[in-house]
Amino acid sequence: MAVLLVDDSQPMRRIQKNVLVEIGIEDVREASDGDEALALLRADPAAFQLVLLDVNMPNKNGLQTVQEIKKDAALKHLPVIMVSSESERSIVLQAIQAGAGDYCVKPFKKETILEKIARFLPRK
Repeated sequence: MAVLLVDDSQPMRRIQKNVLVEIGIEDVREASDGDEALALLRADPAAFQLVLLDVNMPNKNGLQTVQEIKKDAALKHLPVIMVSSESERSIVLQAIQAGAGDYCVKPFKKETILEKIARFLPRK
């Protein structure tokens, strides 16, 4: 399973990547904003099975990015979990309405992100 981790904070990406590797997801690629994420996704739409996406980023924020993913015929099937320090109900609702499959508030426990990711993994 390949995961695209999108966050403008390199230290936060490192922390999240370590958690993903710890739970057995080793193919983790990174982007620092929505524009970079969309370029990676559009270059190879079949390469990723999940996107973990921050809300607050420069250039193209997470809400704009998830909207573009869901409008793109080649990408709209891709599950997106928003991972953000934004915990305001209105932001969470905006993310879900934009097409995010779930929302996880930072900082999170390993078990929390595993539970959310498991919803999108193929059943064995």
